[in-house]
Amino acid sequence: MQNTLITIALRGITVLPRMRIYLDMNRPMSIAAATNAQKTNQNVFLVAQKDPSVENPGQEQLEQFGVIAQVKQIIKGPEDSFRVLVTGLQSAKLESIEEYVPNLIARVTVFESEKSDEQEILADDLDKEDQEKEIEKEAKIRVLKDLIEQYCRVQPKASRELANLLLQHMDIGGFCALIACNLPMKQQERQKYLAAYPDEEKRYEFILEWLSNETLVERFRAEYQSKVKNALDKQQRDYILREQMRLIRKELGEGAESAADRYEKQLKELKAPEEVKKQLEKEIKRLRSNPMDGPESKVSQNYIETLLEMPWEERTKEHILIRAAREELDKDHYGLEKVKEQVLEFLAVRQLQMNAQEADKEQEKTQPRKGGRILCLVGPPGTGKTSIARSIASALNRKYVRISLGGVHDEAEIRGHRRTYVAAMPGRIAQAIKKAGVINPLMLLDELDKMGSDSLHGDVSSAMLEVLDPEQNATFTDHYLEVPLDLSNVLFVATANNLQTVPQPLLDRMEIIEVSSYTEKEKYQIASRFLLPKQIEEAALPEGLLRVDQSALEKVISGYTKEAGVRGLERQLAIICRKAALKYLEENCEQIEVTPDNLSDYLGRERFRKEEIAAKGEPGIVRGLAWTSVGGVTLEVEVNVTPGKGQMKLTGKLGDVMKESAQAALSCVQSVAGEYGIESDWFETHDIHIHIPEGAVPKDGPSAGITMATAILSAVTNRAVRPDVAMTGEITLRGRVLAIGGLKEKLLAAKAAGATLVFVPADNRADYEELTDEVTTGLCVRFVTHMREVIKEVFEA
Repeated sequence: MQNTLITIALRGITVLPRMRIYLDMNRPMSIAAATNAQKTNQNVFLVAQKDPSVENPGQEQLEQFGVIAQVKQIIKGPEDSFRVLVTGLQSAKLESIEEYVPNLIARVTVFESEKSDEQEILADDLDKEDQEKEIEKEAKIRVLKDLIEQYCRVQPKASRELANLLLQHMDIGGFCALIACNLPMKQQERQKYLAAYPDEEKRYEFILEWLSNETLVERFRAEYQSKVKNALDKQQRDYILREQMRLIRKELGEGAESAADRYEKQLKELKAPEEVKKQLEKEIKRLRSNPMDGPESKVSQNYIETLLEMPWEERTKEHILIRAAREELDKDHYGLEKVKEQVLEFLAVRQLQMNAQEADKEQEKTQPRKGGRILCLVGPPGTGKTSIARSIASALNRKYVRISLGGVHDEAEIRGHRRTYVAAMPGRIAQAIKKAGVINPLMLLDELDKMGSDSLHGDVSSAMLEVLDPEQNATFTDHYLEVPLDLSNVLFVATANNLQTVPQPLLDRMEIIEVSSYTEKEKYQIASRFLLPKQIEEAALPEGLLRVDQSALEKVISGYTKEAGVRGLERQLAIICRKAALKYLEENCEQIEVTPDNLSDYLGRERFRKEEIAAKGEPGIVRGLAWTSVGGVTLEVEVNVTPGKGQMKLTGKLGDVMKESAQAALSCVQSVAGEYGIESDWFETHDIHIHIPEGAVPKDGPSAGITMATAILSAVTNRAVRPDVAMTGEITLRGRVLAIGGLKEKLLAAKAAGATLVFVPADNRADYEELTDEVTTGLCVRFVTHMREVIKEVFEA
């Protein structure tokens, strides 16, 4: 049967037959529809919206099934809202929307009202088929009652009065309706129940399935809640028992105190800033509230112990005696006079600052004075940078602690890990302070130039800025400690092999001290005074057993090592000592002497041969000078010319800078070609091949510019260059010679190779004047500003 009825769209609710409910309405269209229905004594069609956010729904936004209801009461609410009391009568199906204004008017199909089972039971005569139906209905009723009883047992919110009402009901349709209307069923589930309304069997099956699922869910929920409650009760019981045991032991004067009590005692004796003490009090209070065996308790204890072990105000009394500091440096280091002088200058400034600070205290001045700059020792490996830092610490009476920054690529290594992470710990800076046991140690930041870079883990160099900046490090915050750590009293000394990889902002905060390579004479003195006695002691050789001849030691330096420092030399001496120990135990000899003749028995054949100059020069071959991480070396630049199309070929594993330098050298030679009788089209008809031997070794840098230009001119003019000549310098397209670095190492290499005449840029004259006679003796150094000055003297007569 179809009817046309006033329709009200509901948001977030589905009304069922036999349901009596208050509806809150605030849409004018809905309020007008309810008011109109009450005035005209008409029923309304209530249908739920699919999307509650739609303000004016059409048919496609409405559910297919709804209910015909009677408006019983309308009550004015706050502002423009109304409460409407409705009673569901019959289910109906939405066919179409006939009108939209002023009210929704819908054509619906009304389902017939269900018959009462109780009225059928009153019939006097029942045939066999009717009796079987009655038995089936009775069985269905009993199943529903059993489920209701089970549901009420596991659902604490179920009303006992409602349960009694349901259990007394004998009508299947009414039973299902009461369950759907009164139990906490979701809107979508009620909508499915409404869709099944024309078929009583489907409604019964839906209610049966829903009750079974809800009973099972509630049973599982009750079991889990019981388990959680038991676990919490056990923890609370254990806590109470532990507290009772503690109090009993305290009364009896037995047992050990709790961790929290022990920490509180340590806190009272701790010398630390007020902020640190407040943080510790807060954490100890949190520790007391946590179960002692829980994971949170372990985390809190580790944190508290770390803060208690930090030397917040512990310091060593610094004293500086310049004379004693000079003796300390001379005792531990041979040579390095310029480096020692710079270190002593630094210490002198520190002493004056300390004196000024003492005077400020006497005059009760509160404005603190800033400390000196941070030292950065730069030089090749094995030149004594680390031992210099240790000597500074000894001279200042400061604790010495070392941090290796090589390969560190995670910012958390410097700033620490936050305590939210598993196995969190303080950063390396805080750990070093803790290890030193004082707040003012000398901290060596080793391998500063080898810090890694990883964008996923933060910028390590940026974190180091705060550590090394005197304006910021007084309030350095470690992520693990969570309280400021004063680093302004720490004396930082950094070391690096190469400044090119150190960020410029870091360099601006440091005083650079260059530690240059050792000469062979310096290496001999270091080996005889320091290294050999040290290795003899480490090998536990009897005193006077081993004697290394002077010439043998010099042969070890020249033939078995090739380095700027002495680390490799120390390894070779350690090998000699071990061989001597074996020989002493096997042969029981009283004296072991190492000479140049038997040195190969200890170290094997020589690994490096001394470079020697050729007896006669050849066209296209010129000796250049280069600086490497192991000191200075000589490079023979070879140039060959062949008929061709004006191409230039470069071999020898050259870097980009050296390739560009070769191009500049060729352009320079082409610009002066006319002065040496070279025809203008010569370079268009010939190819030039530039090669630097030892092709497996990477080579780069601009300082071979004049060497390659001279070699090209020599090959093109077919004139030989003097074999005793070596040169270094960067060249411009116009032939101007520019300054270079590593002059000391390059001159040592030239001298070792037997060169007597060395061409050096005039801009390096100041560097040359600082060199010792040991470096310059035997060399004739020419300072040049232009390529022409070199060409005048290099060719053989």
